[in-house]
Amino acid sequence: MGKKKVASSDRAARVAAMQAEQARKERRWRIGIAAAAAIPVVALVVALVLPLAMGMRSNETPVASGPIEGVQTFSGLTANHVSTAVQYAQHPPVGGDHTGYWQNCGIYDEPIDPIEPAVHSLEHGAVWITYDPSLSADEVGTLRALARNKPYAMLSPMEGLPAPIVASAWGLQITAESASDERLPSFLATYMQGPQTPERGASCFGGVGTPSR
Repeated sequence: MGKKKVASSDRAARVAAMQAEQARKERRWRIGIAAAAAIPVVALVVALVLPLAMGMRSNETPVASGPIEGVQTFSGLTANHVSTAVQYAQHPPVGGDHTGYWQNCGIYDEPIDPIEPAVHSLEHGAVWITYDPSLSADEVGTLRALARNKPYAMLSPMEGLPAPIVASAWGLQITAESASDERLPSFLATYMQGPQTPERGASCFGGVGTPSR
C-alpha cells in the first residue's frame, strides 16, 4: 500500500512537472506568435513615421524648384591640389586650386585663414557663408542659427566683402544685405552637397580648423 502511494505520488509529480513544462511552452509559443505579429506592425510604423519625421526635418527649407534670384555662376574652375597660396578671381572664392586638406565645416568666430582649405570644402559640397565683421550681433545670431547643425555649412567673418553677407558654393555665389534674406536658407538647402559638387559625398570633417560649434 505504501509503495502504491509512493508510485502515485511520483506519477502526480511527473504529471505536474509535465503540465508545468507544457504551460511554459504554450506561454513561449504565445509570446513568439505575439512578437512575430508585432514585427510587421513595428516595421510599418517605422516605415511610415521615420521618413515623415526625416522629411519634416529636411524640408524645413525645401530645395529650390527653380533658379534662385541673384545667384551668380562661375565656370571653368580648376581644382588642382597646390602647396602655395592661390590668388582667386572672386572674393570670397567659389572654387579653384586649393590645398590637399579641407576646412572642417562649422561656425567660426574668426576669419578663416588661409582660405585654400575652405575652397577644398566647397569642392566637397560645403556652402560657405561669410559676413562683414561689422555686422550686428543680432544679424550674426541669425546666421549662426541658419548654419547650426548643418554638416556641410561653414560660417565665418571676412573682410572686404562686396556685400554684408555672401554665401558661396562651388561655382555659385549670392549676396545679401540682411541675414533675414529668405534666399539664404534656400541657397543652403539647394547647394549643400548639391548637383554642382565636384566630389559629392566627401567629408567636411577630419580636416583642419576648430569651429566654435
